Amino acid sequence: MEDEKIIELYWGRDREAISETDKKYGSYCMTVANNILHSTRDAEECVNDTYFKTWNSIPPTRPKILSAFLGKITRNLAFNRYRMENAEKRGGGELPLILDELAELVSGEDDVESAVELSELKNTLNAFLKGLSQDKRSIFLRRYWYCDSVKEIAERYAMSEAAVSMNLVRLRKRLRGFLMERGFEV
Repeated sequence: MEDEKIIELYWGRDREAISETDKKYGSYCMTVANNILHSTRDAEECVNDTYFKTWNSIPPTRPKILSAFLGKITRNLAFNRYRMENAEKRGGGELPLILDELAELVSGEDDVESAVELSELKNTLNAFLKGLSQDKRSIFLRRYWYCDSVKEIAERYAMSEAAVSMNLVRLRKRLRGFLMERGFEV
């Protein structure tokens, strides 16, 4: 079913919207949640919460890109669950490593929103991503949006793990410079 028809089902408060969303985007949402949580059971709960939140968000929101809308909800729910479950301990896994990699780009403020206006940062990040080649953009997004491991990225793009790691180091350095040029504190 086309995204616009699924959105219309939500607007009409038709429960079929959830089953159609699950058919079309269930595995995508599951992958996003599982890459963050590394637990099938937790990821399934997160995906169910995504459907509930989507049901409560449409209407009044009418997403332009349903997959991005669902992906963002899933990521936020998964990150919240991760933080809740790891509040007292800092366990292993990819997420702490990914957050450490990006920590060098965030100002010393406790809250990014207090350092820069969030919409300006979003626009700047989008401009940075648009300036990358398709390959570099894909590697960056696989790591920092989908939370793929370096090994998974290497396998996906037929690269060595060292090459992926070096690309990520260079991309973070380039992003740092890009942000600094635009007046962001990093």
